[in-house]
Amino acid sequence: MVSRSKAEKQTAAQRFQDRWFAWAEAERHHLPLWLPVALAAGMALWFALPWAPWRQAALLAALALAGGAALARWRPLAAVALMLALGLAATDVRVATNAHAVLAERQFVWLSGLVEDNEPLPFGAQRLILRPDERPQGVERLSLRLPPGQALIVPGSRVAVRALLSPPAGAAVPGGYDVGRRAWFDGIGASGVALGPVTVTAPASAGPALWLAGLRGAIQARIMAAVPGEAGAVAAAFVTGQQGAIPPATAQAMRDAGLAHLLSISGLHIAVVVGGMAFLLRRGLALWPWLALRVPVPTLALAGGALAGLAYTLLAGAQVPTVRAVIVAGIVVIGMVLGRQALSLRLVAAAAFAILLVRPEALLGASFQMSFAAVIGIIALYESPAGRWLNAVREDEAWWHWLARHAVGLLATGLVAEAALAGIGLYHFGRSGLYGVLANLLAIPWTSLVAMPALMLALAGEALGLGWLWPLAGWALQRLIDLADITAAMPGAVIITSAVPGPAFAVGVAGGLWLALWRSGARWLGLAGVVAGVALALASPPPDLLISGDGRQLALRLPDGRLAHARARMGDRMLDNMAEAMGSDAADALWLGQVAGAHCSDDACIADVQRGGRRWRLLATNSRYLVPRAAMAPACRAADIVVSDRSLPSWCQPRWLKLDRTILGHTGAVAVWLDQRRVAAAIDVTGDRPWRPFRR
Repeated sequence: MVSRSKAEKQTAAQRFQDRWFAWAEAERHHLPLWLPVALAAGMALWFALPWAPWRQAALLAALALAGGAALARWRPLAAVALMLALGLAATDVRVATNAHAVLAERQFVWLSGLVEDNEPLPFGAQRLILRPDERPQGVERLSLRLPPGQALIVPGSRVAVRALLSPPAGAAVPGGYDVGRRAWFDGIGASGVALGPVTVTAPASAGPALWLAGLRGAIQARIMAAVPGEAGAVAAAFVTGQQGAIPPATAQAMRDAGLAHLLSISGLHIAVVVGGMAFLLRRGLALWPWLALRVPVPTLALAGGALAGLAYTLLAGAQVPTVRAVIVAGIVVIGMVLGRQALSLRLVAAAAFAILLVRPEALLGASFQMSFAAVIGIIALYESPAGRWLNAVREDEAWWHWLARHAVGLLATGLVAEAALAGIGLYHFGRSGLYGVLANLLAIPWTSLVAMPALMLALAGEALGLGWLWPLAGWALQRLIDLADITAAMPGAVIITSAVPGPAFAVGVAGGLWLALWRSGARWLGLAGVVAGVALALASPPPDLLISGDGRQLALRLPDGRLAHARARMGDRMLDNMAEAMGSDAADALWLGQVAGAHCSDDACIADVQRGGRRWRLLATNSRYLVPRAAMAPACRAADIVVSDRSLPSWCQPRWLKLDRTILGHTGAVAVWLDQRRVAAAIDVTGDRPWRPFRR
């Protein structure tokens, strides 16, 4: 009886192994697509695990899994585990090799140094990337904001200025976008604001990098001078990749209309430049009989288009979407020259692999995720039977049938792209446009056939002294902005949700990749992952209370979903971040003193909040003036939660939670769920990272 049971178990194990190998054999052509996914998963795991011992344990576990799978002859699983380990190790190496000093505390300084880059900001402000001569606290590079009214500083110049420097800001809310992490990977150890006019002590110097930065700045300034207003800022973003000068309202309208991808130089822009240059070269070189008879003109034209795309990438600052697009374009050109398939998921996988090995931190950016998600979804659509039918070449097909088939294909492409981007938009921005498909049906052809050619024509005309071509480019881009404004203003144009938890997002992404990368019937199991991710996101309630890392800003979610803040004035960026985390609209925010049950003075706010069948009392200080102990001590004892941007004495003891400068200096930003009596802090996500070291 025992031997029979053992035989049955062996038979079941053998059947499972046989099915595994049969399925792997059926999907063998698509197994390599999972290698960059596993690499990205390892990198995501590194960023998700806050403490070094946890990351080391994950690396050892991945290596052990790879070894066990190799011994069991499950080579695909062994390869995936090795890529997982490589992702963890590559991120560790990237962090170790990028080590640099970070400012520890605020300070007033006189700065002199070299301007490495300059980004124009809305309303005439500027942001300089400065390499100081005397490094404050060892900081090698810093970001300096200049107020409006200052003449444009050319990269390569040497400047002197008095400034207030601060450590790079961390996440405004726990788990939110970490400005400090982005600055640290960019090599920036401090951020500051100029306290007076900037003096240029020496003109721009030479050097390839500085020359490119100076050229980028000069082109941006020329475009914005030739095309005033928001159209000029968008035109400059199309050419230089710098979006800082775009007015916030315009940028928000583009996002709500699903057109924000047009502002980031990526596949569409590179395709227009490479394809347009290749077309012009092919037609132009074919007019030279001597060359056309001796040199393969199509190959030469493709090479010229690829070089134009590379030059465009360098001019635009080699951002992740641009690098990804130019890598893909280069591989497409090589494939066309060799007579191979021009675009495939393997090509996209190779581009992702190359980018992530060099810049693992790119994985966390919305730009990387959106660009790859859209491309993967569209290619997966056209590699499916339905996509092949939509894209098939048919002889003797009626024109109306051809037109209808391509119209359906365009609509399907938009729907797939929007489905791929919606979840990412909700995760990163807390909002997603509903009419993006319709807007893109008009915007993409308009950008490809009108706006980009008009802009290229204006740039060529500028070199020839034909400045009168700029109004045409401005008109074309203004129509694009008008489309965004109209779409964003339509009823129900935007879905607003609270912060999507990381695990829910990860489950949804895994389901989407499973659905896109496999070809057998098992691919449809990915829908379960997508549904599970949506369910987890919907089941996660927004926080009731958010406190910034310095204790100065506080946001309370009201019963009707609106946000109330404790200080009469609150920065737009902080307000937007807190509203996104709570699933609220920043435009509907209130001052806490306007809310029933709350009382605010110049020194403090006291609010009574009903949650979970009980009353919670909140006390928040609003000034740095000392409050007499006789008044403060009873207020502390009567409060459940006390929040302050200064260190409170030990005798201030609330009933539950005390969040003052001392505690918040350790935890960073804090989120509170009153019903669950749950508290989440930024330190739980940041851990011991070098951009926000753990303070003991």
